[in-house]
Amino acid sequence: MKIQKILVPMDFSAHSGKAVETAVEFAKAFSAELHLLHAYSLPVGVVGPYDYQIPANVLGEMRDSAARRVDEEVKKLKDQGVDASGMITEGVPTQAIVDAAEQIGANLIVMGTRGLTGLKHVVLGSVAERTIRHAPCPVLTVHDPDEDDKD
Repeated sequence: MKIQKILVPMDFSAHSGKAVETAVEFAKAFSAELHLLHAYSLPVGVVGPYDYQIPANVLGEMRDSAARRVDEEVKKLKDQGVDASGMITEGVPTQAIVDAAEQIGANLIVMGTRGLTGLKHVVLGSVAERTIRHAPCPVLTVHDPDEDDKD
């Protein structure tokens, strides 16, 4: 397997930070490109009794903030000598990850996992699990046991 393009979905948690660290090791070892992705999903279909809508400027600020954070991470990676780029997108995270992997021709996806258990896992499932099932390439999940007690 030749690894040339690595996609790293990130939600700015410690778990996704650990995934970025792991992906950097792979990128350096294989001289691969590293593509960071942040997908944000807005709650739809949940309307309160007052039909409250999120103002457009709030959505814009949310998108701009995410873009700044991704750009900062890309700069850090480039300073480490990693060929890195970043992107943000609105959408359901699993679908956004699969779409981005197909778009860039990723050979590997490296992503964090929170290790959900019990009813929460049964009801919500896991972005990592759904990504593994639908991804066009291998998926490496990275678990950060040091963060388990903090979630």
